[in-house]
Amino acid sequence: MEGFTQVSDGMRYGVEHRSGSPDHGPGVVPDAEAAAEGSGISGAAADGTGVAGSEAGSPGVVPDPEGAESPGTAGSDPDARWLALLMHAAFFLLLGASLTRFLMRHPGEDRTPWIIALSITLAVLYLLGPVLGSRPTPRRLTWLGVLVVVWMVLVVLAPSFAWCAVPLFYTGLRILPPRAALALVALLTVFVVAAQLRLADGFDPNLVLAPPAGAAVATAVFVHMQRQAVRQRELAARQRELIDDLLRTRRELAATERREGTLAERQRLSMEIHDTLAQGLSSQQMLLQAADRTWSADPDAARRHVRTATGIAERNLAEARRFVHDLAPADLAEGGGLEAALHALAARESAQAEGALTVHCHVEGTPHAPLPDRVQSALLRIAQGALANVREHSGATAAGLTLTHLDDRVVLDIGDNGRGFTAEPEGVRRAGTVRGHGLPAMRARVRQLGGTLTIESAPGEGTVLSAEVPLTTTEDPT
Repeated sequence: MEGFTQVSDGMRYGVEHRSGSPDHGPGVVPDAEAAAEGSGISGAAADGTGVAGSEAGSPGVVPDPEGAESPGTAGSDPDARWLALLMHAAFFLLLGASLTRFLMRHPGEDRTPWIIALSITLAVLYLLGPVLGSRPTPRRLTWLGVLVVVWMVLVVLAPSFAWCAVPLFYTGLRILPPRAALALVALLTVFVVAAQLRLADGFDPNLVLAPPAGAAVATAVFVHMQRQAVRQRELAARQRELIDDLLRTRRELAATERREGTLAERQRLSMEIHDTLAQGLSSQQMLLQAADRTWSADPDAARRHVRTATGIAERNLAEARRFVHDLAPADLAEGGGLEAALHALAARESAQAEGALTVHCHVEGTPHAPLPDRVQSALLRIAQGALANVREHSGATAAGLTLTHLDDRVVLDIGDNGRGFTAEPEGVRRAGTVRGHGLPAMRARVRQLGGTLTIESAPGEGTVLSAEVPLTTTEDPT
């Protein structure tokens, strides 16, 4: 039986997530240089809008490197953990730099304690984010609102804290629905613009246009990457479904092949049993019944019947042993090929009939090459089954086996002068018939070899059964 190429059970299609939490949304992973530039430490940002080194610059926005609120939730990817550490370090660096600048530029002012307290509060709130989880729960939304409010107060008191808007942009984009996130980004951008204008010596159009442009670009990149991640997840889910369908179909096909193989083997066994053991047992039954009827009147004839039945039993035993070991029929195993086996079968049937039936065998033509073993075995079994039917049902006194070798096929004819019958079309079985496995078995044998079986019979005119097997056609695997 042909098998299917094995599909590796380990094959999987996955999607890279922004964090270790499966419910967390997708993020955008930039390189470390872009994160550092977007944080405002260097002169200009790549993959986002940066700021100049002076206070008058506008804070840039960078793609989220890890898609989680803390390094501990950045997943099992070492690169993602390091990028998460970099993002959080950038936030605290910006916060510390803003606080340091304020203390250096405005020492001893009354608002200094408030600035320090709010800076510490903002840092603590930011650290509490990962503790609250990654889903947009009410607690998480409340935390984000408090975090933004504290930042806004700091920006009002000290405009240099506008730099900390960078992580807040992406925190909002990760947590909030699209419209709410865009509204938050717009609000943060307004505060950033106002803070930069307060720090500038005069009006600068760049300070008004650069922060909104940077925020718009960063938001567009984030949304695009988020949609790409969603599509990748959908594609991965579809691929998993296809793989599951493929594996399920493979299992169903394998089960179907096993069932077909089981049915084919069952049919083969039934044909072998019918053509060997069943026919032998039927002959023994007839002989023993005849011996029982003549035991008192003609003991010698009864003993002959018993001896014949004993010979049939010995032959059936040999056939059964060969059948168990899946060997060729006993007549073929004795050597001489199909012709010799048919002659032996004809002689044996004539001897067992004790004059009631005479069987002749005739071979026409010479094979160009030895017949395949399957062809020889099938034709011999067909001959055995046909002669058993002649012996049991036809009432014939003469029968003949004719094996004809042609160029591209071999034909076996079995004819008798019995009472004949009305041949039924193939596949039609008389109602109430219990027996009758012989003809279907013969047809199955010939069909497996790509041949045909024809029956010509009429009441009172005998029967001719013809099995024709091509020698050049590929055998039917079924």
